[in-house]
Order: sequence, then C-alpha cells, then structure tokens
Amino acid sequence: MISVGVAGLGYWGPNLVRNLGACSRTELTWLCDIDPGRMELMGRLCPQAQRAAEFAEMLADERLDAVAIATPAPSHYLLAKASLHAGKHVLVEKPMAMSATEAEELTALARKMDRVLLVDHVFVYTASVRKMAELVREGEMGDILFFDSVRINLGVFQHDVSVLWDLAPHDLSIIDHLITQGPECVMAIGTSSTPEGVEDVVHLHLQYGGGLLASFHLNWLSPVKVRHFMVGGSRRSMLYNELDSSGRLKVYDRGIDVSADRAGLRDVLVSYRSGDVVSPRLDEVEPLSRLVEHFAECIEEGAIPITGGEQGVRIARILEAAQRSLSDGSKRVRL
Repeated sequence: MISVGVAGLGYWGPNLVRNLGACSRTELTWLCDIDPGRMELMGRLCPQAQRAAEFAEMLADERLDAVAIATPAPSHYLLAKASLHAGKHVLVEKPMAMSATEAEELTALARKMDRVLLVDHVFVYTASVRKMAELVREGEMGDILFFDSVRINLGVFQHDVSVLWDLAPHDLSIIDHLITQGPECVMAIGTSSTPEGVEDVVHLHLQYGGGLLASFHLNWLSPVKVRHFMVGGSRRSMLYNELDSSGRLKVYDRGIDVSADRAGLRDVLVSYRSGDVVSPRLDEVEPLSRLVEHFAECIEEGAIPITGGEQGVRIARILEAAQRSLSDGSKRVRL
C-alpha cells in the first residue's frame, strides 16, 4: 500500500481524501490543514489518519510515500518542492505553479529525485475527454479547425488567483491532451468587479499555426452555470457538456464541404452537410478515482504520467503569457 497524506482540506481536499481512501493501492495516513474545524471534520471520517497542522510535521514521517496538495494555488510550488526534496511523490492541484519558471523547476526536481509528479488536471481523466482523444487520434474529426469553450458560473470567488488561473487550466489541459501542437500567440481581455482588482471575467484567445484557433469565456459573475467545450473538425465536431447527464458528449456529422468550381470560375463552392448526431456510450467511473489509480500506477509500475509536470509547464507558460496580455492592454503575446 502506498502511504499518502493530504494537505489542504477545503474545497477539493475532501474529494482527494475520499478517493485516496477508496483506492485499493493507497492508504490515507495523514491529514494536514491549519483550520482545526476542517481537521476535526475530516478526522472523524478518517480516524486512522494522523493529523498535522504543520506541513513539515507530515513530511517528517519516513513511512510516508506520497503527498497530495490541495492548498491555495500560490502555495503549490513551495509545498511541492519541499515534498520532492523529502523524497515524496507528489500529486498537486492545478495550477501546478504560479509561473512557468517554478513549474519547470518542479519538473526538473522530480526527474532528479526520481519521484512521480502528477498534476490534478482531472478533466483529462473524464470518460468524455478520453473518448474525444480517441476520436481525434483515429482521425474521425478530420483536421481540427477550432476549440470553443464556455466555463461560466456564479462564484466561487478566489482572492489569491483570478478566474484565468482558476478555470482556464481545465480547458487548456483538455486541449493539450487532444493535440500535440502548442499555441503561437496568446491574447486575453478581462475585467474585475471587486476592489481587489482580480479578474473575474476573462476572454482568452489562442492562435495556433495552420489557422487553428481556441477561444475561452471564463466568468465568475454569470447567473447561470454553463460548461460547454466544443471541438470543430473538418469531418465532424464534438460538444462536451459536463452538465448534460443524458449525454455529456455529442458527435456531430455537420459542417461544410469546400470544393473548387469545376467550371473554372473563381468562386469557391461551399455545400452544407447535416448528418447524424451521436452520443457515444461512456463509462461512469469517477474521473478523480481514475486519476488516483493512475497516480498509484505511476509510483508502483513506472507508468508515464498522463498529466505530468511537462504538461503543467506548458499550461503555466500559456497562463503566464495570458496574464502579460491582460496587464498590457490585451496585446498579443507570442510564445
């Protein structure tokens, strides 16, 4: 059994506690949080786990194999760095770090220490995204033409990170999993409705080579919750709607066919195609359960992390460039 401790028992930590406790390969041995109330609540659910208010106390346990970090985003880098130096495997919540330099340092350190570093990009482990990756890999979509994402809801407001750093990693990790190509240019526009000046509405645009575009609408102020992620292809398109329990993924055989005018005219002929809409059958495995199982597989069997430090670095670079764009009048930033 892999001995694991969880640091941070607020919003996401309890989900990690539940899944690490349920996994047959992991044993939850430590809980760590500075809030006594959270510690008491989770301690009643996990009486076998030791408790620590100080992160260093948990790390000092030589029997501890791995640490799951679900603390506020600005603390991820320092806690992950300390864990790797202590010889622990690390599962860290998104964003992996608040700069590309920090993310690169953690990735290099994990390699040097021969430890697993897995970033909790949980949407990559959903049945919908796994199916999307399969269809893209098999060429069912044709050439990928665009990505379009809407991730909006009322709250949850963060005081230490903007909506960009809070929500964009979800969709960026999905795109990074679907294609190997990275963006060439980033542009972002945003606004803040609070005195802190932290952006709560952001429109992010990525420009890839070959005409591929990606657009994201990120919003903490929307009165309705929307989770739409669309992939447009030359053959088919896909819509991933995580709120649609009747069919979270739909594949559309709809689009246009473009051909040259056989009569030799300069006009381009465009014909519209309206075919079937298919909702593939998907498994009901909880994505976080699959992620925890993969974390254990990487530790025990040496499997290559699907959402490892390298992906965390790529996403941190995009977020950093987007933040520069926001701070510089929404100018384009080249990567």
